[in-house]
Amino acid sequence: MNWRNATHFFRPRLLDSLNGYTRQNLSRDVGAGITVGVVALPLAMAFAIASGLKPEAGLFTAIIAGFLISALGGSRVQIGGPAGAFIVIVYGIVERYGLANLILATAMSGILLFLMGLFRLGTLIRFIPVAVVIGFTNGIAVLIMLSQIKDLLGLKIQTLPADFFSLLKVLGQNLHTTNLAALLVALGSLSLLIGWVRLGRRLEGTRYRGVTLVPGSIIALLFATLACLGLSLPVETIGSKFGGIPADLPSFNWPDFSWDSARFLLMPTLTLALLGAIESLLCARIADNMIGDRHNPNQELMAQGIANFVTPFFGGMPATGTIARTVTNIKSGGTSPVSGMVHALTLLAVMLLAAPFAVHVPLAALAAILMFVAWNMAEWREFWVLRQYRLPYRITLLAVFFLTVVFDLTVAVEVGLVAACLTFIYRISSLSRSEPVRPQEHPMLLGHESRVQAWRLYGALFFGAVKLVEDIEDHIRAPILVIDLKNVIYVDSSGADALMNLIVTCRKKEVQLIVCGLLHQPLDIAHRSGLLVHLEGRLEPDLPSGLHRAVSLSGSSTP
Repeated sequence: MNWRNATHFFRPRLLDSLNGYTRQNLSRDVGAGITVGVVALPLAMAFAIASGLKPEAGLFTAIIAGFLISALGGSRVQIGGPAGAFIVIVYGIVERYGLANLILATAMSGILLFLMGLFRLGTLIRFIPVAVVIGFTNGIAVLIMLSQIKDLLGLKIQTLPADFFSLLKVLGQNLHTTNLAALLVALGSLSLLIGWVRLGRRLEGTRYRGVTLVPGSIIALLFATLACLGLSLPVETIGSKFGGIPADLPSFNWPDFSWDSARFLLMPTLTLALLGAIESLLCARIADNMIGDRHNPNQELMAQGIANFVTPFFGGMPATGTIARTVTNIKSGGTSPVSGMVHALTLLAVMLLAAPFAVHVPLAALAAILMFVAWNMAEWREFWVLRQYRLPYRITLLAVFFLTVVFDLTVAVEVGLVAACLTFIYRISSLSRSEPVRPQEHPMLLGHESRVQAWRLYGALFFGAVKLVEDIEDHIRAPILVIDLKNVIYVDSSGADALMNLIVTCRKKEVQLIVCGLLHQPLDIAHRSGLLVHLEGRLEPDLPSGLHRAVSLSGSSTP
């Protein structure tokens, strides 16, 4: 592969964005990057803690993966890092297989993501039905909120089980250990978050709108920390739980893998890869709509793959495109991937400088922030408008939601995709139909009804609609049969095989078969499947020609 082909094959959006890049663009990107870095700080720590990891795992991910995704990705403004969607999966992997195998699963998911981009599969992610996406997104939101009840109430629970029913049982058994101080801190933080958002909406478009440029999560975290320090509240903090966060750069670490456990990581790895691809490409599409641009989905997947392969060996966790931080980047004036790179460097600087202060951050405040994020990431309105949709859509969405919450995200996505595929097959097959050609439509048939029988097919002749041809076979009542395929837009191998069976049936019954209107893709599949050879001498360009030939043959003997 020469250099020109290589740059076309792997071309980060950063290269194109730097063409005509000005000092004004740099100023806007630096400002946006710093703003997003401040927003990402509490979220990164909260996502890691909720996943059963140390807070620095989220920071390292936001720094390393965030920088790589922006530098190598296919979007101008997308911000990468740890995401709430991964919390449930990561927590389950850590509990069942250990931290070392989380590193292995994340790295393998990175390889899968890169291969998806390498083989240009980025556009296929768009074919995942909306019902499946909404179902597992809402399910993940519920699980995130359930997982935060422990820190929200300050319950004295060492570790939470990943299983839904066990989780509810443990929470119920320990409700009596509720820490009133932690609950008040959480409720105060949640109230500040909600109030700050409402204040931002009221000030939007006024000269005071700059007041709310500071993210609500930082305001809530700052006030909660000061309150706990000033009042000496007996609540659990990052310092008391994890000993704080490191004030130095992450180092490369090659863990001691348990290969006996690693062989069971196939499904979690596939789930991480699929979820990462869906989240990042959905986020990129939202960003495109906001800035009037179009991202490169395959380049984005390759960048996500590289980031997820590299980051876990430096103490990180799975990463993907994040909607909240991407939207913040756009609204803050980000114009290129430089803003995402600045966001990662800002986080690095804050981590190195502010590590001593992080020990005082209360976990109850982080739990409140995650509750707020989970509530806003879900599309709850979809449950209220379900009655507007057809039954298959409702069943798919509710099944995926229920399976995500009660069982497992992997199972939910698998069942959802299967249900969506079956629904699609049913819908397409119901759109395909056959109808007899009546003499009233074509007067040349008048007087020849007993000798000539004609059928017209519509739609797609595929494995879900071959019964249309089989029904024609069962209703052959004349020595001459005309089949019009002009309105058939697609034929698969099963459809071609059904037509071949029709030819064989006509031969056995000594029926003269005439096929009309075989064009485009149906003609191509007939040629490639060998069907065209058996139709030689039986083809007519259109239905009138076929009927004219049938009428002229109606007095002759059939072969």
